[in-house]
Amino acid sequence: MNLVKKLFMTAIAVTCISSVSFAKITLEGSTTVLPIAQRAAEEMMDANDKIEISVRGGGSGVGINSLIAKKCDIAMASRSIKDSELQKAASNGVQPKAHVVAMDGIAVVVNDANPVRKLSKAQVRDIYTGKISNWSEVGGNNEKIVVVSRDSASGTFEAFGELALNKAKVRADALMQASNQAVATTVKNTKSAIGYVGIGYLKGLADVSIDGVNASVETVLSGKYPYSRPLFMYTNGLAKGEAKEYIDFVLSQDGQALVTREGFVGLK
Repeated sequence: MNLVKKLFMTAIAVTCISSVSFAKITLEGSTTVLPIAQRAAEEMMDANDKIEISVRGGGSGVGINSLIAKKCDIAMASRSIKDSELQKAASNGVQPKAHVVAMDGIAVVVNDANPVRKLSKAQVRDIYTGKISNWSEVGGNNEKIVVVSRDSASGTFEAFGELALNKAKVRADALMQASNQAVATTVKNTKSAIGYVGIGYLKGLADVSIDGVNASVETVLSGKYPYSRPLFMYTNGLAKGEAKEYIDFVLSQDGQALVTREGFVGLK
C-alpha cells in the first residue's frame, strides 16, 4: 500500500508541475523599435518569472504581416499601417490597433572622417535620388558618395521616403541594409558613406544637421526636426491579457524612462 500511495503522490506532483503554464508574448517587426521592446521584455521577465517574451526584428512590414497572419501578439512598426495591410487584415479577421510608444527622429549620418556636417532637405533628396553623386557638390571632399539605405521591408525606409524624398525612388546603386545596426556599421566602415538611422542608433556616428537642425529629444518633441515620426506597437484589437500588461508597462513612467535610456524620445 505504501508503494501504491507513493506512486499516486508522485503522479499528482508531476501533474501539478506540468500544469504550471508560462504566459508567452511574441513581438516581431521594426528594428528601430527593437531596443525598446527588448529592454521592456527584460524588465518584465525579471519582475515576473511566469512570463516569457520573445522579441524578433525583421522590419515593420514583416511584423505587421506576422500580426495579420496571427503569428505574433504585437507588431513593432516605425510607420503607420498601410491601407492595403488593413484590407488584408480585415479579410483574415484581424483588427490592428495602434499604440504609439515613443517618438523618433530619423538621423542622417556620415563617417567620422567626412567633414560635411550640414545639409539641406533638398540636398539630402538629391543625394538619395542620384542628382548629387560627389561630396564636393555639397562642400565636401572630391569623393563619390556611397548611399546607404534601409530595405523596402523597413518602416524607416517608408518614413524616410515620405519625409525626406517626397516618395521619390532611392538611387539604384544604394546599398540596401536590413537593419538600423547594419546601416550604422556600414557608415562607420565606409569613409564616403551617408546613411540614416533611428535616433537611438546615433552612438558613435556623426549626424548631419538638416536645414540647420540636428536630431535630438528637444527638436523631435518640438517638431523642428523635419524627419520626426511616432513609433508604434500594433495588437489585434484592443490589447488584452499579458499583451496589455506589456504595452501598459512600456507606456508607464518606468517604461518611458527605458525609452529615454535607449536614446529615443519618450512620450512623458
